[in-house]
Amino acid sequence: MFSEHATRMTRQRKAILETLRSTKSHPTADWIYEQVRHQIPDISLGTVYRNLKLLKEQGEILELNYGSTFSRYDGNAANHYHFRCEECGRVFDVDLPVSCALEHELEAKTGFEVHSHRLEFYGLCSGCRRKRESALGAAGAQAAVNQAQSQEAAQEYAHGEQAGQPSHLALENQGAHGPRH
Repeated sequence: MFSEHATRMTRQRKAILETLRSTKSHPTADWIYEQVRHQIPDISLGTVYRNLKLLKEQGEILELNYGSTFSRYDGNAANHYHFRCEECGRVFDVDLPVSCALEHELEAKTGFEVHSHRLEFYGLCSGCRRKRESALGAAGAQAAVNQAQSQEAAQEYAHGEQAGQPSHLALENQGAHGPRH
């Protein structure tokens, strides 16, 4: 299936694989290219792409495509789950066991022959979540004060209506001249 040159571990392929396996960041081909250029200055971006394709076909790496114009790559070729932050775009490995029960359930329900599956979670990473919560903290505190004031006013209004007395809100709406007719 692969030619001898394709299966031989060239210096470029080895550098690409080592670079990819040395990070947990699930980088793009451009990032890998920039890193490998420190070791092999004359390597081309095309060489990086060709080797990534070959390494994927050989089962050495995973290509993660999230529907964007570029893929990300994972040096851990074992089946595992991922989490993608919708804010910063980072991809994280998820330390959960792969559920083969899902595959068996699908086979039982459909008659399909399932070889593997890929599961990805989407949301906010802890860093982006903290940023959002701190940004909302100030706005959230003001909103809580406003909500408390609204609830207090509603309670006063309801209490005044129950006692047959106009509430201070009703009096404010009437102004100094009494009710408008």
